[in-house]
Amino acid sequence: MLKDLLLLDIETVPACSSFTSMDPDWQRLFCDKISKTVPEGTDPEESYRKKAGILAEFGRIICISTAFFHADEQGQWHLKMKSMYGDDEVEILRIFTQLCEKMQLANPHFQFAGHNIREFDIPYIGRRMLINNLSLPFCLQLQDRKPWEAKMFDTLSWWKFGDHKNYVSLDLLAHVLGIPSSKTDMDGSMVQDVYYIDKDLKRIVAYCERDVVVTANIILRFLQQPILKPENIIVVTA
Repeated sequence: MLKDLLLLDIETVPACSSFTSMDPDWQRLFCDKISKTVPEGTDPEESYRKKAGILAEFGRIICISTAFFHADEQGQWHLKMKSMYGDDEVEILRIFTQLCEKMQLANPHFQFAGHNIREFDIPYIGRRMLINNLSLPFCLQLQDRKPWEAKMFDTLSWWKFGDHKNYVSLDLLAHVLGIPSSKTDMDGSMVQDVYYIDKDLKRIVAYCERDVVVTANIILRFLQQPILKPENIIVVTA
């Protein structure tokens, strides 16, 4: 089963650096989009900072980190990772599509794995591909599939045990299971400032990759397997 998984995590930011930098039509549409989910009278600039990056209509992807498991001759699990990142979202999505098609060809039973990917990462990627006028690979053509036909190893779904009201963050789930946290020098709320103000994309990529490693270890714990040793994690840079 582990060999069938393509683990992933994405990092997103608002498409514009601030609410006021959008043209009036986009400002109006954003306010309309969030009108039912934020308290009345909330400053649009504050709402934009908090919400725009997680809305596919108003955000964009700056990093997709991926990984897959493989076992050595002694049966120990290793993790091979590769990240697609940069300012060009279209190029990121094209490289990711090529990876998906390669995985599909090598293993027709492959499935995505991650934390809350069913409700966030995968839909976000699919929407951004359509917005950028890119063709969806078969594995992302989910619009007409029934939930059980879209197979994913979502650690959040596993943890729910059918309790659809329950939500647990990746950080909390890692702590509960005794797995080292990925939230060392930053967390998700800091990504847009690190990108737009600090202009430190490499720091964001490292954070995204740590999230993938944490998710991989959670999956191993769920399957009662030993967690990964640091020396068994390989990051491909080219």
